[in-house]
Amino acid sequence: MDISDGVRENHSKAGHDYQIIKQPKTYEQQVELIKEKGFIVNNDTECISFLKQANYYRLSAYFLPFRKKNGTYFADISFNRIQRIYKFDSKLRGVLFNCIERIELHLRTQLAYYCGHVYGSLGYMDKSIYNKKHNHDKFRKLLNVCIEENKNSLVVKHHKEKYDGKFPIWVIIEFFSMGMLSYFYADLQSGDQKYIAKEIYDTSVACLKSWLRCITDLRNRCAHYSRLYYWSFTALPKMPKESVAPQNRKLFSQILVLKRLYPDKKEWNSKVMTELRAVIEEYEDDISLKHIGFPQDWYEQLER
Repeated sequence: MDISDGVRENHSKAGHDYQIIKQPKTYEQQVELIKEKGFIVNNDTECISFLKQANYYRLSAYFLPFRKKNGTYFADISFNRIQRIYKFDSKLRGVLFNCIERIELHLRTQLAYYCGHVYGSLGYMDKSIYNKKHNHDKFRKLLNVCIEENKNSLVVKHHKEKYDGKFPIWVIIEFFSMGMLSYFYADLQSGDQKYIAKEIYDTSVACLKSWLRCITDLRNRCAHYSRLYYWSFTALPKMPKESVAPQNRKLFSQILVLKRLYPDKKEWNSKVMTELRAVIEEYEDDISLKHIGFPQDWYEQLER
């Protein structure tokens, strides 16, 4: 039985419950939808092959840069260009995710080292080390979630058996998500926040808090394969007064945050910037720098 026959059969059994919901389209029908929007499809078979890898609904977001205000699309845009932008976005996420991983691991290390030496191995369990905004009950619940999610790991089993379920800060922090690290820093006493911001990142508390919120959002988008191209971020990162870099809600401002947080200046220039330029140059004929907020002198602005 053809899959469309199954769709019709299931629809008939469902009665009228789903009349207002769009029905699934076959790959062939999806190709026709793409053509109806005005995109040029040179090879239906190749287009279908691509659609089998990329959900049409997900892919359709990449049509947005070519949509006019009246809802129609610019003419003579090749579907191959859409594919290329889609692949560019994928490679770009890979470069940035590796960069964020480096930043995240460094942040964990620094927070664990500082709090461990200032407050002791279990000091993080004492609500008095946090500021007035801190909700300790909520924090403890989050800690329990971290432990529960990793209950089968040898580390958790070892600390439950040998240390009565007590985890030193340098152990438990390895289970913190980027969002949890941001939350942990934001709830520390102002003196601790200032020391970490100044001594480790040479910035203010306000900037560091902002950057950690931004990087959490960016990391989550990269981890969940979400679109970065032609995307506006909710958070606008706070920059030092002396910063001359243009601010926008596009990707460029988020990468400026990565530049500020990256722990190794030499590696940023030799590795991250090299990989970033390689991806942009590979797809430069298909993408628009404006769609990711990049100025023409982006490379000079991102160098450290």
